[in-house]
Amino acid sequence: MQIKKFVAQTLREATEKMKDELGTEAVILGTRVIEADLKLGIKKMFEITAGLEDENEVNVKSHPKSKTNLQSQKSFEEELDAINNKIYSKTKTPSIKTSSSSEKPPVKFEKKEEKLELEKELKEIINTLVQKEVQKTIITAVLEQLKKYQHVLTRENLESYTLSCLSSLLSTSDFELKPQKKTKIVVLVGPTGVGKTTSIAKLALIAKIIHNLDVGLISVDTYRLGALDQLRIFSEVSHIDMLAVYEPHEMPEVIKKFSKKDIVFIDTAGRSPQNANQLKKNLEFVKNINVDETMLVLSATSSTRNLIDTASKFNMFNYGSYIFSKIDESVAHGNILNLVSNTGIPVVFLTNGQVIPDDIIAADSDFIAKLIYSDKISK
Repeated sequence: MQIKKFVAQTLREATEKMKDELGTEAVILGTRVIEADLKLGIKKMFEITAGLEDENEVNVKSHPKSKTNLQSQKSFEEELDAINNKIYSKTKTPSIKTSSSSEKPPVKFEKKEEKLELEKELKEIINTLVQKEVQKTIITAVLEQLKKYQHVLTRENLESYTLSCLSSLLSTSDFELKPQKKTKIVVLVGPTGVGKTTSIAKLALIAKIIHNLDVGLISVDTYRLGALDQLRIFSEVSHIDMLAVYEPHEMPEVIKKFSKKDIVFIDTAGRSPQNANQLKKNLEFVKNINVDETMLVLSATSSTRNLIDTASKFNMFNYGSYIFSKIDESVAHGNILNLVSNTGIPVVFLTNGQVIPDDIIAADSDFIAKLIYSDKISK
C-alpha cells in the first residue's frame, strides 16, 4: 500500500490535496491536529495520513479505459490472504541433526495450534467487517495496521486491536457550547426526512438546560407541511425564542433580532440531493450571514453510495461536520466509516431515537468503532 501524508489548515483542504494526488480511491488511515505556530500566525494545521492500494491501481485511475488492468488484479479474497500470510508468516523448519544422548532435544514450535486458531479468528473478523458493509479498501487498511502488531496479537486481544484500528480511521470533532463574545450561528442542512428539526431541538435544549445558554431558533423550512408548527410547538414548550424566515433577504434582519443570544440554530428545509435548484435556493438563505458552523445531517440507514453522493451534492454549503441520525434503525454501520474515510470530514453527533434531548450522542471514535463492529448502542 502506498502511504502519504497531507497537511493543510483545514481537513477539507488536506482531503482535497489527497484526492488530487492519490485519486478518489485513496483511503484515510488517520488524522491529527498539528500544534500551532504563532510565528507563522497559524492557529492549527491538520494532517491526513492516506493510503492507496498499489501503483497499478493509480495507473488505472490515470487511464480509466484500461479495464483489463483492473480485471487482471488479484481478487479481494486473494489480497486478504496475502496480507494474512504476511501477518502470520510461518518460520521455516530448521534442519535437525541426529541427536546424541548428550544433546538437547530439538526445539518444538510454540503453540502451532494457537497460531492456526488466531488465523481463523482473523478471517472471522474480516467476514464480520464485510457483513457490516465496511468497504474492502478499508478492511485492507485495517489488516495493514494489524500487521504492525503481529508479534503481540493473540486470540484474546485480536478484537481489541481491531477496534483500535477502526477507531484510528474515524475522525470526530467536538461541538463547543459555551458563551462567546458574539452570537454563534449554527446551520443544519441535509436531505428530506433525516431528522434535522429533531436534531436541532435536542441541541437547543442541551445548550439551554445543561450549558445555561440563551438560545434562539430560526426556521426557513416554510415549505414542508407542519414543519414550522413542529419547531414552534417545541419553542413554546421549552421557552426558547423562535422566528421564521420566508425569503432570503429577510435573514440578516432576523439575525439582528437575535444579536444578544449566545447561540442561534437555523433549521433549513430538507432538499433532495438530486435537485440542484432547490439546494441553491436553500443556500440563498444563509450565504449572506456569518455562519460559524454548518452540519450535514445524514441518515445512518442510507447506503454508502447514497451517503457519498449526498455529501458531494451538499458541498456547496461548505459544511464542516456530520450528524448521523437513526443509528438505532440501521442494521449495519460500516457506511459511517466509509463516508468519513472518503471525505475526511469528522462526525460530531449521532442520534438514536426521537426522545428530546436524550437520544443524541457526542461522537467518539471508540464508540463508533464498537458500533460498527457489534451494532450495539451503549452510551
